[in-house]
Amino acid sequence: MASNPSNLWVLLGLGLAGIFLFTKKFKKVLREDFGAFILKLQLLPPPQPAPPKAPHPLTGLTFAVSDLFAIEGYVTGFGHPDWAKTHEAASQTSAVVSTLVEGGATCVGKTVVDELAYSITGENKHYGTPTNPVEPARVPGGSSSGAAVAVAANLVDFSLGVDTVGGVRVPAGFCGIIGFRPSYGAISKIGVLPVSASLDTVGWFAKDPNILRRVGHVLLQSAFGGQRSPRQIIMADDCFQSLKIPVDRVSQVVVKSTEKHFGRQLLKHEILDVYLNSKVPSLKEFRNKQTNGEVKTSSIRLLANVMQLLHRYEFRSNHEEWINTVKPILEPNFSAQMNEIVDLSDAEIELCKSIREEMGSAINSLLKDDGILVVPTTAYLPPKIGGKEILSEEFQSSSFGLMSIASLSGCCQVTVPLGYYNKCPISVSLIARHGSDRFLLDTVQTMFKTLQEQAETYVNSTLSNTDSGENSAEMAKEKGNQAFKEQKWQKAISYYNEAIKLNDKNATYFSNRAAAYLELGSFQQAEADCSNAINLDKKNVKAYLRRGTAREMLGYYKDAIEDFKYALVLEPTNKRASVSAERLRKVFSAGY
Repeated sequence: MASNPSNLWVLLGLGLAGIFLFTKKFKKVLREDFGAFILKLQLLPPPQPAPPKAPHPLTGLTFAVSDLFAIEGYVTGFGHPDWAKTHEAASQTSAVVSTLVEGGATCVGKTVVDELAYSITGENKHYGTPTNPVEPARVPGGSSSGAAVAVAANLVDFSLGVDTVGGVRVPAGFCGIIGFRPSYGAISKIGVLPVSASLDTVGWFAKDPNILRRVGHVLLQSAFGGQRSPRQIIMADDCFQSLKIPVDRVSQVVVKSTEKHFGRQLLKHEILDVYLNSKVPSLKEFRNKQTNGEVKTSSIRLLANVMQLLHRYEFRSNHEEWINTVKPILEPNFSAQMNEIVDLSDAEIELCKSIREEMGSAINSLLKDDGILVVPTTAYLPPKIGGKEILSEEFQSSSFGLMSIASLSGCCQVTVPLGYYNKCPISVSLIARHGSDRFLLDTVQTMFKTLQEQAETYVNSTLSNTDSGENSAEMAKEKGNQAFKEQKWQKAISYYNEAIKLNDKNATYFSNRAAAYLELGSFQQAEADCSNAINLDKKNVKAYLRRGTAREMLGYYKDAIEDFKYALVLEPTNKRASVSAERLRKVFSAGY
């Protein structure tokens, strides 16, 4: 049957309309603002002063604010539609927003936060999770997710967020931008919704370190002047061991940048766990209450618990009445955490507050007026949206542990991007003592360019090495690992020999060969290989454990104990090291 030409035109028209509607819908999903904004508005700065007075310091800059800051005539939404429905529009703009507008910047809108600004993932089921512009399949980080996304997507020059337990630092790291958490109490919180009063700080995001510094000088009300350089840069070695990517990818970038700017003599290394155990005495009491003295938990993990308890307790104190009255639909994990606080005693809360006070003294004492503490921002790459990893105890504990250093001490901290690993943003954090905000801003501006250059150099060097003999060495090592799994010890040793010939600077090759020697009962060779591994990598936990085992079998009990003890310093939760050290103490004390 012949087709009617008019019908074909109708069908074609319907097809084109369908394509148009689909395209329109698709564009709506991938919104131009990446889902960052709750609403658009405009707060214009005052006219420029007449010469010879200087123009406003933030002239020409645009910014957005998280939906925690009051803006006259608008309801502050707090990341939940029921909060917006049950509260009136603000009668006054928050002090910090007014200061920025008066400083010459234009406010263009309010941005999405986590539900009640409580989480660090950046997800919000009510308003939609803002899209991470760098890696859309992964969370943007929270609580100030929309503010970070707005900067990362170049929608504004800078933005404001609230950092309680990482609300600015985490999204800065996950979105590949700079995020600054100032010293506790340094910036007014008038007109800002409280989350946890003793931990809340007003922070800000930027891509450009110069803009970050300009905003800081306006908010901190400090005059521009001569820059101070740090006199010590302290690498928290044990914190870097928590990284889920190669440690050198972050630590060596900082080391090389420091050497280039200030010289190698400024670099120092600290096992923060050991330092805090000695300087925060109330942690011992807290540890005993948490574990009944049965399990050795690192001080960083304990501080994560302290911070979370304070966070939950103060949040509940602030908002329990509203929750009980309105009965909003809340995330199940959030509700469970609120219920846990009911059983918390006054004595436990006072203990947490004591730890917070001691933490302030401890970090200030470590850094003095001119020190910088370097830690990873987070141990993990940005988790995938909806992934189970976010709720895992390991993710929560390691993330909050790193966040707790500045949150509990009240010190200032800045997140600095260092490029990408597996297409995901990675970063490092610099911490300065309480009140040294300007000093930290100056340090970031000084080091930022070199940090980016060294990050790129490291990546290029790694790629180059992979194309050289190191690639062959890695292949030999993998063959050795396979032979080891098959319990072909001598064959594994042959492959590890080949790997070492190709690259004798890799600690893992020596450590793996030592494991095979242990299986064959060649304890002296195993000890020698482990010593070589440790000389190449002072933080190789497996090498210390294997050398400890070899020395135990050789009868060098005292040396073996030292190896197991040092393995525990590097990895406090390592059960093998703990059990071995305790067993050998008994043997040694028995007089063998």
